[in-house]
Amino acid sequence: MFKTKIKNSLTSLFRSLNGLRRPSKQANMRKLQERGETPESFTFRDATVDDIPQLAKVHVKAWQDTYRVLRPPTYQIREYQWRKAFTEENDGRWFCILVVNKKNEVIGFAKGKTYKHNDLPEFSGELNKIYLLFDYHRIGLGKKLVGHVARRFLSMGINNMVLFGIAQNPSCSFHEAIGGERLYAKNGEFHGGYCWRDLKKLAEICPIN
Repeated sequence: MFKTKIKNSLTSLFRSLNGLRRPSKQANMRKLQERGETPESFTFRDATVDDIPQLAKVHVKAWQDTYRVLRPPTYQIREYQWRKAFTEENDGRWFCILVVNKKNEVIGFAKGKTYKHNDLPEFSGELNKIYLLFDYHRIGLGKKLVGHVARRFLSMGINNMVLFGIAQNPSCSFHEAIGGERLYAKNGEFHGGYCWRDLKKLAEICPIN
């Protein structure tokens, strides 16, 4: 138990250090004004096959900025994965919601899908991916994006969801700020997983307007 507490504490420290790389709210609001944008000037819509090039590009950039590994997934890999999802896995069990600016440029996305696993049989939905370019963090777009995901799941008759991430990801603080409950391994370690047991409540916390 003591070793687990130490490991979880070190993970929290690494997560905080990783968070220092991200721009502040003030910096991003300033950039927003310089671009002639406001937090209300963005549109949320479903992704289509035509969005795959932009979707893959944002996926690569946001993932690399978040995890900072030496050999991140390439554009070719991400494009292949998204094209496969749209062409071979388009069975209605997943959806992808985009955040786009006035130029119809994708700056973020969230993918949700149905979930069924024996380890967590009480959950039916999974927030499979959620990414925003760093210049658009901390200005309210993430909460709106999650709000859209929660409402989409509710429209599908799904009332709860899980998310599996990495414990060192600074976004863990965001998940907790919107009511995410940590999922712990049997040995008590935290590996970055969260759950929301009531999506109606989450939809209230994350308004889309």
